[in-house]
Formats: sequence, C-alpha cells, structure tokens
Amino acid sequence: MTIFSIIDPLSKALVNLPGNAAHQKMITIPRAFADPPYSESDSKPAAVLILLFPDKKDIRFFLTKRTHDVAHHKGQISLPGGAQENSESLSNTALRETEEEIGINSSKISIIGNLSSLFIPFTGFTVHPFIGWMKNFPTVSPDTNEVSHLFSVSIYDLINDENVKQEKIIYQEQKITLPYYHLKNEKVWGATAMILSEFKTILRKLI
Repeated sequence: MTIFSIIDPLSKALVNLPGNAAHQKMITIPRAFADPPYSESDSKPAAVLILLFPDKKDIRFFLTKRTHDVAHHKGQISLPGGAQENSESLSNTALRETEEEIGINSSKISIIGNLSSLFIPFTGFTVHPFIGWMKNFPTVSPDTNEVSHLFSVSIYDLINDENVKQEKIIYQEQKITLPYYHLKNEKVWGATAMILSEFKTILRKLI
C-alpha cells in the first residue's frame, strides 16, 4: 500500500470512529489512581497531528520525545501538538504546533480528518487528534527546547500486536498496570497510546 492509495479510504473511515472502545485498550489501570486536579467541563482545548508520509514503500508518522523543559508530559513520547491559541481552529493548532516543534512547513501538509477527542484529567486538556499527510519525505528541524528526540514509526509496526506490551509499576504508592507500544525502543503510553489505539483500530480495517 502506498501513501496515495491509503488516503482516500482512510478519510472515508474517519467518518465512523471507534472512540472510547479503542481508547480503553491502552488505558492505564486503574486510571484514577490519584485525585485528578481538573474536570472535563473546564478543560482547555489542544490538538495533535498524526502526519503520514512516504518512505520508499513504507508509510510512517512522527513521534517526539519531550524535553524536561516543557510544562507538561516531561520526557514522555508524544505526537506533535499543543494548546489552542486565540481563535485559531483546532486543525490549525495541530499544523502550527507541528511546524513549531519539528520544523515542517505546515503549508505542505494536507489534513484529511480527525480522530475522537480525549480528555486528560491530570493536565486539564482535551486533546483533538488530526490526521494529515505529505506527498514527499519531509525535511525536519526539531525545536530542541521542546523535543529531545524525534523519530518516525511505520504504520505496519503500529498495527503489529507484538509491539503491544504492559508492565506493572508503582506510581504514587499504588500499583498500576501500564499498557504501552514498544516502538523504536521507546515506550509509548498514556494519552498518546490511547490516541494511537484508535488510529490502529481504523488502520487494521484498511490494511
């Protein structure tokens, strides 16, 4: 499958989203292991981007490892994105943040649709994921203030169930089960894993 052959069926598949059922597959158990400081009713909007691009016969997307200088999710693996500013649309938030974080000219990105929104109770954001694509392999220039490591992942690695792992850890004096994707020797968990779980569910029907 090529980048050109997947875009149309993918855009059509985004009309009927699996939503929470897909999110639950990668949720931390228990999720409410501490009292969250925020509620969904007063959450702040944010947007992230799954940017698809060709790499020879492969189709890939970017993930970032955040620095410890950012305000939220320090050192974690994330999709490019951030908080909505002023009156911009959420899709423009995703494009602007992608350009700021990894240096890709947003005018070269085409948005084909969105996934289900996801409320994050420990940061107070409701994240709106968008899917975009580029015709050619992108040139990147990561912002080292926000991104300590930029890497790309094949969609075939995402849909490979062998890359789904879990571990039990102690967090805030409570034992929790942490599901994650093991991708490029990195652990992708939390909200990013939940978003990618919905994307994976859709891809499995197309590939």
